[in-house]
Amino acid sequence: MDKLARKCVLELSPYSCARDEFSGTKAVFLDANENPFGNLNRYPDPHQRQLKEEISRLKAVPVNNVFVGNGSDEVIDLLFRIFCNPGEDKALIFTPTYGMYEVSAAINDVSLIKLPLNSAFQIDLDELKTHLAINNIKMIFICSPNNPTGNLIGQVDSVLQIFDGIVVLDEAYIDFSTSGSFIPNINEYQNLIVMQTLSKAWGLASARIGMAFAHQNIIDLLNKIKPPYNVSGLNQKAAFEALKNTMYFENKKAVILEQRHWLKEQLNAVSIVKKVYPTDANFFLVEMENAICVYERLVAKGVITRNRNSLVKNCLRITVGSPQENIQLIEALNSL
Repeated sequence: MDKLARKCVLELSPYSCARDEFSGTKAVFLDANENPFGNLNRYPDPHQRQLKEEISRLKAVPVNNVFVGNGSDEVIDLLFRIFCNPGEDKALIFTPTYGMYEVSAAINDVSLIKLPLNSAFQIDLDELKTHLAINNIKMIFICSPNNPTGNLIGQVDSVLQIFDGIVVLDEAYIDFSTSGSFIPNINEYQNLIVMQTLSKAWGLASARIGMAFAHQNIIDLLNKIKPPYNVSGLNQKAAFEALKNTMYFENKKAVILEQRHWLKEQLNAVSIVKKVYPTDANFFLVEMENAICVYERLVAKGVITRNRNSLVKNCLRITVGSPQENIQLIEALNSL
C-alpha cells in the first residue's frame, strides 16, 4: 500500500465523528448535536457493525475484510481517490462495460485507457501486456459477469498474475452465475478488490448497499476516507433484515433463473431477433435487425429496455422480469 496508495491518503488524519469516540447504546447522548425528539433523530452506526457481521457470516470472510458503501458507485469513487493521483496516474477498463468506471475516472481527473474485448467478449492478454509496459497504470477494472454483455470474464487470474497494481473485480451479477466468487482469493492477491451489491439478486436497489472485499490494508484505507455516515440507518436495517431471510432470497433467485431460461427460448423464436448472447447475469444482450427502431417501438408499447446500440451495434439489453413482465415483452416484440 505504501507504493500504491496516494501519499496524501496515507498521511491523512481521518475525521472522527461522535460515534467513533463513543459507541455505546445506553446513555444520555449530548455529543452529536442531534435533535432529542423523533424516531430518526440519531446518527446511524458509521461502521455498520451489525450489517457487516451478517455479511461476514454470509460470505464466509472476516469482518476486517468487508467494506460497506452507499452503492458500488461510492466504492468506485473512493478507490480512484485512494490510488490514483489526479492528472498523473491512469486506470484501465475493458469495453464495453459498466459506464460508471469512466464517469468516476473523469470526475477524479484520471486518464482512462479503454481496451476493447475480443469478439467473444474476453480480454486480449497480449494487448493488455503491451499497454502495461508503456503506461503508468495504477488500477484495472474488470466486470464479471460483464455489463452489458452478460458473460463471465475468464482471464481474471491471468490479469492478477501479470499486474501488481490494483485489480477491481466487479461481481455485481455473480449471484446469478454458476461460477464461484473471487472473494476467497483476496488474501492470496493482496491487490485484489472484489465488489458486490445487494441491488441485483437481493432486490435491494433502493437501499443502495455496495460491498467491497479485500485485504485489511485496503479496507482500512476505504474506511479512512469514506464520509462518516455513508450508509443510512434505514438502509442498514433493511439490508440486515434481508440477509437474515436467505430462503426468501433463494426462492426469488430461483424464479429469476427459471425465467431466464424461458425468456432465452422465447427471444430466440422472435423473428426480428438476430442473436441472443449467452449470459451469467439477470439480463440478455440481444442483437436486433434495427435496435434503435425496436427500442422506440417498445417504449411506445410501455415496455422499457436499455438501448446499448452505442456500445454493441444493434443491441438492446433486456432484464429478466417477472413472469407477467416477460410475457408482455415477448408479446410486444412479436407484434412489431
